[in-house]
Formats: sequence, C-alpha cells, structure tokens
Amino acid sequence: MLDKLKLVEEKYQELEDRMASPEVYNDPTAVAKISREQKELAPVVEAYRAYQKQVHAAEEAQALLADKLDDPEFKEMVQQELESAKSEMVRLEDELQILLLPRDPNDSRNVIVEIRGGAGGEEAALFAQSLYRMYTMYAESRRWKTEIANINETELGGIKEVSFVIQGDGAYSRLKYESGVHRVQRVPDTEASGRIHTSTVTVAVLPEMEEVDFEINPADLQIDTFRASGAGGQHVNKTESAIRITHLPTGTVVECQDERSQHKNRDRAMKILVSRLYEAEQAKQHAALAAERKSQVGTGDRSERIRTYNYPQGRVTDHRIGLTLYKIEQILNGDMDEVLDALITADQAEKMRMVGEEA
Repeated sequence: MLDKLKLVEEKYQELEDRMASPEVYNDPTAVAKISREQKELAPVVEAYRAYQKQVHAAEEAQALLADKLDDPEFKEMVQQELESAKSEMVRLEDELQILLLPRDPNDSRNVIVEIRGGAGGEEAALFAQSLYRMYTMYAESRRWKTEIANINETELGGIKEVSFVIQGDGAYSRLKYESGVHRVQRVPDTEASGRIHTSTVTVAVLPEMEEVDFEINPADLQIDTFRASGAGGQHVNKTESAIRITHLPTGTVVECQDERSQHKNRDRAMKILVSRLYEAEQAKQHAALAAERKSQVGTGDRSERIRTYNYPQGRVTDHRIGLTLYKIEQILNGDMDEVLDALITADQAEKMRMVGEEA
C-alpha cells in the first residue's frame, strides 16, 4: 500500500509542477483538467502526508526511549507521544485503505434525479412530491443548486413525474444510492376508515453527462418544439420554447420546458438524454457481473424496493443494509446524512471485501 501511496504523491507533485508551467497556466481547458485531477488525488495525498508525519513522530519517540531516559516524567511523556502516534497511524491506515478503493469515475459529477409516481395513483403522486421536497431540502442543506428540467403536477398538489438537476461537489457520490423503488405506508387523507395504504415511487439518479462523454449520431434524434404548460408563469405559453427530443433507435424521450429559452431547454434535454443513454449502456455492461454476484449496495436497480417509509410508526427502513430509523419527519425534511453515510460505509465495506478476495 505504501508503494502505491508514494506513486500517488509523485503524481500529485507532477500535476502541481505542470500547473505552474506557463503553457498550462495560460490554457483554461488544461487548468480545469489538471485541477480536477488534483482534487481527486488531494484527499489521498493529505492522508498519506499525515501518516508519514506520525511515522516520523513515532520513530523520534522510539529513539528517545532507546536512550534509557533518566527523567521519569519526560520518559512518560515520550511514551504517551509514541502511543498517540501509533494510534493515529492505525486510524490513518484505515482511512487510506478506504481512499484507495476503486473509485466511481462519476462521483464528482452533478446529478439528474427523476421521480415518478408508481402504484397508488394520487397517493403515489403526493409521496413523489414529498420525495422531491426531501431531495431539494437536502441539496439546500449542502448548498447545492437545484434546477427543474420538467415537472408534471396533479390537481391535488402531487407530482406524476419530475426531472431536476442537482449541481454541487460530491452530489452524485452521495445521492447515487437513491435509485430504486421507494415504498410509502400511510393513511391517505381521503381514507375515512383509517386503513393504511401502500404506494410506490420510482427514483432514478443519473450522473449528468456532457454530449462529448457519450457520442450520439444527430441523425438518430427527432427534435420537436412545443408550448410549455403548467407551472412557470404566463411567459411559457407564449412561444414554443419547450423541447422534446426522441432518440429513435431506443425510443427514449426527454422533455424540457422549465427554461424560457429554447436553446437552454435543448441543452438541458440533451444532457438528460445523454445521461439516460449512458446509464442504459452501463447497465448492459454490468448485467453479466450482476448475474454472477449482486452487490449489497449501489446496484441502482430501479425494480428493487430499496426503502420503506412507514408513517404510522414514524419509521424509515432501508432494506439493502437493514437500517431502521424512527425519524421519518426529519428524513423527509432533508436530514438524510445518517441514511446516506450508512449506505456509503456499507458500500466501502463490500468493496474492501472484494479487494481482499482478489488479493
């Protein structure tokens, strides 16, 4: 592991040197690319340098103790420093093992979240609205920016479907575990007998891709413009600013009507289309692996029931890791870190197990 860490530090130093060179400094594209690479390596390098510092401190303490110190108080202080350095080394070794695990190349990307009401009619649409609110409140708590691409609301305040983009550092790395079927159990306001209904909502979380990331033949696209409808103000109905893009080979359809500008709607719709096609291709590539062994976390299988929200019991249960929390109100108000941290930890443990099996 130490040899690998040394190579990572050398790579980081090489990037720093390149960043300082005039040919790179005057090229914004090169600066952006190198900055992105540095940002990915920085946590590993920082932890490695902290580890090296503790190794040095432990060696110094051991050298002093080897001199058979006469002062008992000083000797005790040095012994404590040695124990502290050793303890910190163990902690940093564990941290470095996690940092060196195979990394999802899309973790640093923004995300496209798509929520659709499933079984349960209006009750499912109302819960879809609750999930949309949960994700936007969570994004706000992390100072991420949220933009709606397309929304289809019901007369009772529910959402049949919504597509929105969350822009922020680490957005995909944390929210990617949300893909799947979310089940709600509660008594609807319209239920006179107090009977609990079960409804489902499907959530898809896609890394936001650029057109350069996934090549699409323009001849495969049918692009239609139409007048936007629904929320957004009177201006949306005056011009044909809304965009519908159909990918003819796959039949994938994306609509975007939240922006006033047709150009902005087209750009957003293309990003969503590219992201969907990328995800479909990734799913195809992983199908063989998934059949062989299914990871405990992070499969992103939309048909999988991943979580249940039980209102009468105030309970949220994530079925993938057996986590149950009795704080449904806080979670639906955007306090999602405890759930997401547990999913990330479980994912890391699974990756470490797989690395151990391959070693």
